[in-house]
Amino acid sequence: MRAVPDRDGAGVVVIPAYNEESRIGNVLGQIEAENLGLDVVVVDDGSRDETAAVAAAGGARVVRHPINLGYGSALQTGYKYALRYGYSCLLQMDADGQHLASEGRKLIEMVRAGEADLALGSRFLEPGSYTMEPLKKIGSEFFRLLARLSGLQVSDPTSGFQAMNRAVMELYATDFYPVDFPDVDVLLTAHRSGLRVVECPVRMLEGERESSLHSGWKPIYYVYRTLLAIWVASGVRQRSGSA
Repeated sequence: MRAVPDRDGAGVVVIPAYNEESRIGNVLGQIEAENLGLDVVVVDDGSRDETAAVAAAGGARVVRHPINLGYGSALQTGYKYALRYGYSCLLQMDADGQHLASEGRKLIEMVRAGEADLALGSRFLEPGSYTMEPLKKIGSEFFRLLARLSGLQVSDPTSGFQAMNRAVMELYATDFYPVDFPDVDVLLTAHRSGLRVVECPVRMLEGERESSLHSGWKPIYYVYRTLLAIWVASGVRQRSGSA
């Protein structure tokens, strides 16, 4: 599959994937069954299994990293691909089956209707729709409070289930975008750049595979890195505003 420059609002699904050969086929099957009218790009982030082959067999365009660069890098490769080939909107989904293509339709339609620059899928706008492990819930509440203190009211700041227009893609394709775990810091950057971040209630499944983010020292590093990124972004904004 080869994308062509957009002339009528064409969109694309971007799926970052790392060692997901057992799950990516089902995700692609769901997208096809939903008939979203979107091209599909799987960014294989240096997988050591057959993720790329399974994705290609499932009809996706596969872009491969020669080594594992990180979740954020894989997403940014997808943004740059979409910009290069002229897509006007993008839906990002995870490869582990947590994000449902049927729910993604709501997000992409919000962007196409001009209701949001960035449509953020929220697990928590509808009470009781999703259960989270206690440690993850504490982290989510912390970043929710941090976002609120920074001027952004969102219920699910760690959600990676998002749709966006070209303005957001262009922002996220710049050097500020983190290579590892983009979350509330990039949402705040979008908000501070004047882009409309709007939540939409979605149903999500719990991921089948434990995220490496929640192992070892990574949770501590993640909090430190996110706070630092928010502080730097705030300082840049203040300096540019006074120039």
